[in-house]
Amino acid sequence: MKTEHNNEHYVLDMRNIGKEYYGTRVLKDINIQLKPGEIHAILGENGAGKSTLMNVLFGMSVIHSTGGFEGEVFIDGEKVNINSPVEAMEKGIGMVHQEFMLIPGYSITENIKLNRETTNPGLLSRVAGKKLEILDMKSMNMDARKSLDKVGVGIEEWVKVAGLPVSFMQFVEIARELDKENLKVLVFDEPTAVLTESDADRLLETMRKIASEGIAILFITHRLDEVQRVADRITVLRDGQHVITKDTKDSNVNEMANLMVGREIKMTGESRDNEGSKNVKMRIRDFYVDMPGETVKGINLDIYEGEILGIGGLAGQGKIGLANGIMGLYKSEGNVELDGKKISLNNPEKSLKQGLAFVSEDRRGVGLLLDSSIELNTVITSMQIQGTFLKRYGVFTQRDNKKIREHALKMIKDLDIRCTGPSQITRRLSGGNQQKVCIARALTLNPKVLFVSEPTRGIDVGAKKLVLDTLVQLNKEYGMTIIMTSSELAELRMISNRIAIINEGKLEGILPPDASDVDFGLMMAGEYHKQKGEGVRADG
Repeated sequence: MKTEHNNEHYVLDMRNIGKEYYGTRVLKDINIQLKPGEIHAILGENGAGKSTLMNVLFGMSVIHSTGGFEGEVFIDGEKVNINSPVEAMEKGIGMVHQEFMLIPGYSITENIKLNRETTNPGLLSRVAGKKLEILDMKSMNMDARKSLDKVGVGIEEWVKVAGLPVSFMQFVEIARELDKENLKVLVFDEPTAVLTESDADRLLETMRKIASEGIAILFITHRLDEVQRVADRITVLRDGQHVITKDTKDSNVNEMANLMVGREIKMTGESRDNEGSKNVKMRIRDFYVDMPGETVKGINLDIYEGEILGIGGLAGQGKIGLANGIMGLYKSEGNVELDGKKISLNNPEKSLKQGLAFVSEDRRGVGLLLDSSIELNTVITSMQIQGTFLKRYGVFTQRDNKKIREHALKMIKDLDIRCTGPSQITRRLSGGNQQKVCIARALTLNPKVLFVSEPTRGIDVGAKKLVLDTLVQLNKEYGMTIIMTSSELAELRMISNRIAIINEGKLEGILPPDASDVDFGLMMAGEYHKQKGEGVRADG
């Protein structure tokens, strides 16, 4: 349904925005109106459409190279066609990124003034042109100082960015945007995600100050308590659709959590919450992982034999880091026991030899040999780690091609891998079938515990169901203990016995798959224990 628009003045008016990628609809009739000086929060789970909407606003090439978008964008009442981030900046739109866009070896001033330097003519420039003008460092330092003062940062503007505390880098990002002329709309993308509580408070106060000067703010966040403190209005997106826009004062944390997560969950098959034993298969204590963007900060968790444990949480909160750390792909410390025996950390080969297997979220980067056959991809890790599928002639070994072929044919049949045969090059498979080859490789190790990370990322709906059905089948038929990490809460609820939610690198709590949308939303936003007053237990 199209939205009627009144004549009220909006600095930004995005009307009926829609977007499809290769036949898949990711945005449908999204409407965002932003008044001067307003702080407007955009809420939604991962995959709700927030990033795509911002890509439309900033004219990113990923939008224009895939057929553009539906709808219209108005700035100060004038219809605009923004074809690049540079054009967005010229129209008065700025962004403070979650991942810092600063150059460490440059000074604060140089970062703030990058591509907008103030110059003075010199002898060479009078002959050779403007490119050889001299930087006016005095003027640029004055501009930088003025912007830093606006955000309340007392650090000297000539200091190098390298080595600055995270909070200072975040404020330098903001200062850079404030230095731009004609700034009308400033987008904050998860600005407090990497900040301490006191630094986050300072940043929220800075946002209020910026808004008081008439600059409109789009605040993308998962922290619902912060939304209540600073936002004037909220817009909730879910599954690419516009759920609601309302005044923040007319909502509360519980309602926002429900709106953000709430959806019809179509549970497939029988309820799974009573399956699995209560024998602890894997015990994780005081576990830390140094994975950029997915840091784990001291998790305690028990995993039961024969269960499917779902690991959920929002982006950048540490859920991806757990499996990657246990498998030794990123530096980790703490204590992990499998069947009562300590697992060697920081050594992928030993992790595999001790009975663990891993289907990575990055199937193209670390999961597959894309230019090799299905059958080689299926057995390669087992050959290297366990010495299987090899013929031995004294000190020499040779591939046992007959055994490899037999095993690959069995995997293709068991997992229903759609292909021309075991010799087909993996690159030529669909995303869903590539994912099944990753699972086949892991199963070939006959693991005691299987870690599966984002198994349905980037594959179509039909393939998603086949992959999830495969995991359930492995669990039921072989009693395999499976830890599945996913950004898709609905999928975790379909197949998991329990779901552990990771927030800010720690275990926020464990819920049954049929727990309420509100509880899941509160846990993912880090608000559950503030609201409920309950402690966290490793065994859920």
